Amino acid sequence: MMNAVIYARYSSDNQREESIEGQVRECREYAEKNGMDIIGVYTDRAFSAKTDNRPEFQQLIKDSANKSFEAVLVWKLDRFARNRYDSAKYKYVLKKNGVRVISATETISEGAEGILLETMLEGMAEYYSVELAEKVKRGQTENALKCKYNGGGIPFGLYVDGEQHLKPDPVTAPLVKEIFVNYSEGMKLQQIVDKLNEKGVVNSRGNPLNVNSVGRILHNRIYIGEYKHSDVVVPNGIPAIISEELFDTVQEMLNVNRRSIAKHKAAEEYLLTTKLYCGKCKNQMFGESGKNHAGIIYRYYKCADVKRHGGCDKKSVKKEWIEDLVVNDTVKMLLDDKLIEYIADKIIALVGTEDPLLPAYRNQVDDVQKSISNLIKAMEQGIITETTKQRLEELEAQKKKLNTEIAALESKKPNINKEMILAYLKSFRNYDPDRVDHRRKLINHFVNKIYLYDDKVIITYNFKNVKKTISFKEVEGAIDSSESLSAGAP
Repeated sequence: MMNAVIYARYSSDNQREESIEGQVRECREYAEKNGMDIIGVYTDRAFSAKTDNRPEFQQLIKDSANKSFEAVLVWKLDRFARNRYDSAKYKYVLKKNGVRVISATETISEGAEGILLETMLEGMAEYYSVELAEKVKRGQTENALKCKYNGGGIPFGLYVDGEQHLKPDPVTAPLVKEIFVNYSEGMKLQQIVDKLNEKGVVNSRGNPLNVNSVGRILHNRIYIGEYKHSDVVVPNGIPAIISEELFDTVQEMLNVNRRSIAKHKAAEEYLLTTKLYCGKCKNQMFGESGKNHAGIIYRYYKCADVKRHGGCDKKSVKKEWIEDLVVNDTVKMLLDDKLIEYIADKIIALVGTEDPLLPAYRNQVDDVQKSISNLIKAMEQGIITETTKQRLEELEAQKKKLNTEIAALESKKPNINKEMILAYLKSFRNYDPDRVDHRRKLINHFVNKIYLYDDKVIITYNFKNVKKTISFKEVEGAIDSSESLSAGAP
């Protein structure tokens, strides 16, 4: 019997505790039917799957390293993650620990087409999550154009009236003006804070003001009457507390006194990690970087066996070169209308595939019905006993339960149609191949594995088991050019 754990989640306070209980119940039913032993349950309440910052989720990933379970059961794949990058990243971690992610309500087959279906379901969950966010944003934009309060913290010195407009608070607005005047006259931030604390001034949460909160007040243009929400800026949208002249004076002083803040450059992302393999020894190729004598940084993929000095002599490949090749080929693929239709038809066929338990349940119903018919014939012939009656009631109850199970399984097919899939696939045509986030999604959605040889690259895609071979002679630039392959680290 396979050991498994359950992960359940709901995303906001608008959903109730019962949604967790319902997810766990259906996962337990699935486990019982499929020979799984549930050894633990992880639940995150009021946490969105658009982020991986979920306590129980992170604990689950950590516990998978103990290898005490072999599967994570979720009610639907969007409970695990709605961010495609997070989903791929954490599934890779789980896979290394020998753990699969299984949906209790979405039938997904093994193999390349099953991989695509799972990818599509996760991608569409993220797609419609973003679409919902855009609808919310449109509603907030309408409010913003009317200079209405759109939620969040209310700035110190203001309050929200009955029509959802921000107005100066008669008690705290004079304190805002006092803060600006004091700073313009040369008073330090800490001195201003000490003065306010002596007066017992607190914020909306009842906490004393501090240097950071006073600093935010001095930078906030809302006090000169400028309403701002996202990209909507309305000058004189609300009553001003201070003059623009005083505000500009304070900004000049802040610029003079501001200390420079160190900027940390994000680490370079190697998009083909876990997908790029050495064509010679079939080991994975990992991202590395190095500097030459002139201090120029080079980034490339290197065979793991070469790195370990295991005997493989595969040359390293420049990061930008191989990533551009894969991304550009994927973009060309998505421009093929016939191929897009093919993928959509395959997805619809898979979505329409019934649960493998259904035929067994239907056969059981047929067997039970035959037994019921035989008992009824016996009763018509006068063979009626307490045992006969009891057995008939048991068979009727069994038939009712089986029909309920069949109805439940038939209702669990993903609610998507071909038009939705086509629209989703064609949305990738608008992606900018030079944007890192777009490149990442193109690779994660469609690319399965890449095998790199010295003279060619073989790319396999998720949508079918056909391999595409690209000779380096077909690609602009010679293969021995420093722009593509190198003998080793710079």
